[in-house]
Order: sequence, then structure tokens, then C-alpha cells
Amino acid sequence: MKGAPHHSGWVIVMSFIAALMLTIVPMPGWTVTLRPEWVVLVLIYWCMALPQRVGVGTAWFIGLILDVLQGALLGQHALSLSIVAFVTLKLHQRVRVFPLWQQALLILLLTALHQLLMLWVKGISGQASQAWDYWLPSISSMLLWPALFILLRRVRRHFHVT
Repeated sequence: MKGAPHHSGWVIVMSFIAALMLTIVPMPGWTVTLRPEWVVLVLIYWCMALPQRVGVGTAWFIGLILDVLQGALLGQHALSLSIVAFVTLKLHQRVRVFPLWQQALLILLLTALHQLLMLWVKGISGQASQAWDYWLPSISSMLLWPALFILLRRVRRHFHVT
């Protein structure tokens, strides 16, 4: 007896494409510093929801794509996203049972880790240091997490992504 059709990773791929597009879409100057870390949020969601399908390798590949899209040092985002994915995979069984507000606090820490690693690589490569508003995307990502989590969970359940 066959169950519900198993959708391959097209839903996952489309969510990453949407996150990449939201990352590079032009925004007014005053809102640029508030842009959430879309790719990090989507990566964390899929690492928590489907750790057997999305992991460090996926994070590395998406990071390389993000490096090319943003013209960053090749491997900069790949390294950072891989570390975030690794930490998420190690904690996913605990975090999945947290209420959304506690998950949002972890999102704050994981996105801050991502930004810290990015800042570290920029410092090693000799780029200028950042101002305090460099950390605002972590806060906006934390605030966005509950809505994004609910949206992606509905999409995953609707399309029976397993």
C-alpha cells in the first residue's frame, strides 16, 4: 500500500531560493541594516525539521551560492552557515520542543554566531570593522522567527515534505 506521495526536495530548494532572493533584493537605505538573515533562518528551520535531509553539506553549498551573489570572499558564508547548521543539528531534538519564544532566543544566538563568524573573516581579510548596527539583523531575525517557523511548517505539512 502506498502512502502519500513523497515530494522530493523541491519545496526545500524553493524555500532556499526565496531566502536568497530576499537577501539580495534592493531595499531603501535606512532599512538595509534591519534586513533579517533570511538564509540563516531557512537553514535553521530545515535543519530542525528534517535533519536527515538538510545539514552541513547543504549549508556549505548554499553558503557558496550566497558568497557569489553578494560578491563576498569565497567560502565566507559557506563556513559560517556550516557552523550554524552543525550547532543546529546538535541541538535540534531539544530545540524542537521549545516554545516559539525560546526558539526565537536561540535564533538570536545562532544569527549572532553567524554574524560574528562573518565579522571574524572580514577582520582577517583586512576589511574595516563594523558599527553597532551590524548586529541589528540578529534582532530582526529573532522577531521574525515565529512567523517564519509557522509559515514553513504549514508549507512542509501541506506538501508532505519528509
